[in-house]
Amino acid sequence: MDDLVTERLVLHPMSAAEAERLLAPGPADAAAWAPGYPAEVDAIGARNFLSTCEETGDPQPFGAYEIRRRADGLAIGGLGFHGPADEDGSVTIGYGLIPSVRGEGYATEAVRALLRLAREHGVRSVRGDTAHDNVASQRVMTAAGLHLVAEDDQLKYYELSWT
Repeated sequence: MDDLVTERLVLHPMSAAEAERLLAPGPADAAAWAPGYPAEVDAIGARNFLSTCEETGDPQPFGAYEIRRRADGLAIGGLGFHGPADEDGSVTIGYGLIPSVRGEGYATEAVRALLRLAREHGVRSVRGDTAHDNVASQRVMTAAGLHLVAEDDQLKYYELSWT
């Protein structure tokens, strides 16, 4: 699978070897990462990705992606799918950035690219969720085209559907 390239970002499809390095980095890895990367959410994503690879094989294009800035090539976060499309053609996404780059539009740019990829691969709807107090993530999903469809005591649920 090739990298997804946007105006300011490269979304690099993670391999199992790269996910393992993220969990146990060496000195060379740190040189490719912005300070603060990987965050705990990136480690969780890498573990989930490795679990999926063990259970069903590499899920690409519906796997994990490392978010890199084109300007310097440094990894600043991650995003991806929680798995391949279900029987209804729906996928769930997640994303995160290191704190020092939040508020610069990178998350929205990355999510939009992921939505395009999903649509190109026949997905009919994309879902995401966020905590009630995570207003920044709510703005990202809204700016990327997802709509609030439900909420419960803990989360707000967003979705974008194509007919």
